[in-house]
Amino acid sequence: TFPVKLWVLVNSPCVRSVRWDARGEGLVIDQGLFEQELLGAGPGAAEEEELFKTKNFGSIIRQLNLYGFHKLTVSPASSAGGDTSYPDGPLHHFWNPHFRYDRPDLLVKIKRLTKANKEKLDAGLEVTSRLPDDFQ
Repeated sequence: TFPVKLWVLVNSPCVRSVRWDARGEGLVIDQGLFEQELLGAGPGAAEEEELFKTKNFGSIIRQLNLYGFHKLTVSPASSAGGDTSYPDGPLHHFWNPHFRYDRPDLLVKIKRLTKANKEKLDAGLEVTSRLPDDFQ
């Protein structure tokens, strides 16, 4: 699932474009580097199989929004120097209450906001999902 892919990326020592914020409660994405490393849009592109079904960074932002991530302004506490623009491109800071450095068990609470799931949540019902076997 998309949240599990993000979890793997942000915790991978090989991926430089996605990292935890200073508090381990948010995700910081270097857009230009992300496009090169993970979307195959440049000379540093990975030659492995594609992680995402898109090469468009805007589609990644839409997926983050669909899974309940909220964009925050990048601050000095969340990135080195606090600059929102780096040589590779702008930084994007996202937060989801269930996406935390020390709590992989919370990933099951991140739901895609489909029409059916939104109706369940609005009715006060729980939307359930299951973690992949390697996270249980």
